[in-house]
Amino acid sequence: MAAAIVPSVIANLKVLSHDNYEDWSFRFKTYLLAEDLWEVVEGTSEPPRREHGEAEFMVWRKNNAKVLHAIQSCCGDDTYFFIRGISRAKDAWDALAEKLKPADQALENTEVVPLIPHEELNTGLTRNEDHYNTNGDFNEFPHHQPFIDAVAKGDCDSAKKYLTLHREAIRERGSLSGSTALHMAVSMENEYMAKELVEWMTEEDLEIEDANGVTALALATLVAPEVARCIIEKNKRLLCIPCNPLKMIPLIKACHGGHWELARYLYSVTPLEALTSTQDNCRTSADLISHCFSSKELDIALDLIQRCPNLAFATNSTGKSPLQELACMPSLFSSGTHLGFWQQWIYNSINIPHASGISDVRMDVQKQANDPVNDQRGRIILSVMPFLRGLVSTLRKLFGIDHIYKLKQIHVQSLEVLQGICKMTEGLSLKQMQGSSVHTALFKAVEHGNDEFLRQLFTANTLALGIYDENAKSMFQFSIECRQEKVYNFFHEFTRIMNVRTESRVDKFNNTLLHSAARLSPPAQLKQIPCAAMQMQRELQWFKDVEKIVPAKFLEVVNYTDGMTARDLFTKNHKELATECERSMKATATSCTVVGALIVTIMFIAVFSVPGGIKAGYPVFLNKRIFMVFIVADVFSLFSSTTSVVTFLGILNSRYAEEDFLKSLPTKMVIGLFTLFSSIVTMMIAFSSTLFLMLDSKKWIVVPIILLASVPVVSFVWMQFFLLVEIFISTYGGGIFAVNKKGKPWSFGSLRLF
Repeated sequence: MAAAIVPSVIANLKVLSHDNYEDWSFRFKTYLLAEDLWEVVEGTSEPPRREHGEAEFMVWRKNNAKVLHAIQSCCGDDTYFFIRGISRAKDAWDALAEKLKPADQALENTEVVPLIPHEELNTGLTRNEDHYNTNGDFNEFPHHQPFIDAVAKGDCDSAKKYLTLHREAIRERGSLSGSTALHMAVSMENEYMAKELVEWMTEEDLEIEDANGVTALALATLVAPEVARCIIEKNKRLLCIPCNPLKMIPLIKACHGGHWELARYLYSVTPLEALTSTQDNCRTSADLISHCFSSKELDIALDLIQRCPNLAFATNSTGKSPLQELACMPSLFSSGTHLGFWQQWIYNSINIPHASGISDVRMDVQKQANDPVNDQRGRIILSVMPFLRGLVSTLRKLFGIDHIYKLKQIHVQSLEVLQGICKMTEGLSLKQMQGSSVHTALFKAVEHGNDEFLRQLFTANTLALGIYDENAKSMFQFSIECRQEKVYNFFHEFTRIMNVRTESRVDKFNNTLLHSAARLSPPAQLKQIPCAAMQMQRELQWFKDVEKIVPAKFLEVVNYTDGMTARDLFTKNHKELATECERSMKATATSCTVVGALIVTIMFIAVFSVPGGIKAGYPVFLNKRIFMVFIVADVFSLFSSTTSVVTFLGILNSRYAEEDFLKSLPTKMVIGLFTLFSSIVTMMIAFSSTLFLMLDSKKWIVVPIILLASVPVVSFVWMQFFLLVEIFISTYGGGIFAVNKKGKPWSFGSLRLF
């Protein structure tokens, strides 16, 4: 089918596809030249910025939009994908060229790989017979193909023999890829061959880059760490040479690839000047620290921060400083990690010494003089040691000790990194921190619930408490909006210790703390609560707790944006949630009422049709103990199920006012579920005791039947009992607002008062 025509942009220009790029780009270039727009995609300088000149910026923006619109309009459905989301016409043009330009055309234009000098590549490809073998296939290495074949096959002997006669073969580069034999060996992960080639190469040879600007060392940091170490030992200049595509030095590439043992070695030999260069505003160091944080490999970051504390404010490639990165990672600290009782006990029993960054540890073992007794004892110990090591290793894995040890080590190192970073804020004034990276980090820490970060930073500089956002909103108020109870508890206690009154503050829209509590929780926080009823209860708990600390005269304050008091705003924002709570609770109560009514019916009938029947007005098995078990279980089940039905009927007939979701409805739900659970259990006990009475002579079949009878109980526990426990704890437990509930005093040393 013929290609579609683009009538609205260029006359008779076909839609760009995968097979017509050459013709399309030529005609499109002619159109841009005719419209005096070619400079938009050809220019190598950065586009003008608004602050450098409004008129020049507006002209560029208009021309850029014209060219970008033309390019987008000329792309088909299968090629528009390559430029989706690109906002600069030049970037769109280059992206299409990279994806669709034929290989021979790309080689004729040396600007495609500007980092590689044209004369260093074998690019005479119009129809040079040297580049084609006898089969007519293209050959990248026409001068030393036997050597390249030996490298590809891993034949070291043949490769060495060839290099003995042709030393220059070691630095020959492919006509298309620009790769050397070392690039090939590293890419194929042939470590032995790569190490042999390194021995034959000079320091300058090791710096050769392929057509993408990548050295063999850059490749080795991703796939062959041992080869990378070998290359570095021969040429340490490579440690400071950044490589494409992201201009990373080898250390950053090793971190990016997850090779942390190699990264530690590279860090130990990389000059500090290469990491703290002012040419890139220490961006390399900030990138390195960011990789350490995200991978939770903190020894390098700790050592670097200890050596250069000012890196706390350096920005990485994404524009974030280590201070901001750490604020967004509460999981790096013990307060952001949830452990079970057993895990917490192991965690508290582990002692981690204070870290000191990268260290070189060696052990010196002196051999004692020969002693027959000691030799015999030594042989016995050596024979037993493998078994003991295996046993210890198994126990450590079984109890998760290795994982918990690593976790605590991360927490200790993270805390030391944070303390080192926070020391850089000690001398800052409130004016210096407002609007800076410290300001951003603090509000990010509040948003992510990182109370440990806040505690350490306020310990270093209490003036940070006076920082507000652009709407004059305090961090205390922001913690309520984000529903971060740990941060809320921290600020509540901290302001009390500092004797600072923040409860009566309002932002520039006249919102009080209670207005923040009246807003609906962020979706991420609501998802952590299992059901709608508990979500509504948690919202009410927040509102009630904040209401206690807000002065009475601020309870009726009307904000500017909504024109409402906090109470009216709460009702408006939680209307849909209240409706969902009512629907879900009625559905649960209805289904449980049906189950409870069935149990009432069964247990009521069972009393008048006792096992064994009645003789002379008395039950036949009246004198057997198991019969009394049946009677007690039956009666208990009857009364429990009756109570359950009545309770759930109370839920169905409730008025469902906002206040009911705080205590009344959860209490009824707890009573109803507990009595229903009790009635099911006692019903199964009554059933099992009946089997014992009826099948007294065939007890072998009673046990399997009783096990089957326990299935309903287990299934109910699996589905509902844990919800029952959560509702009970949420309603009658200690709550989430118990300030400093672990009883550990918060110490704030060297506080700078206002």
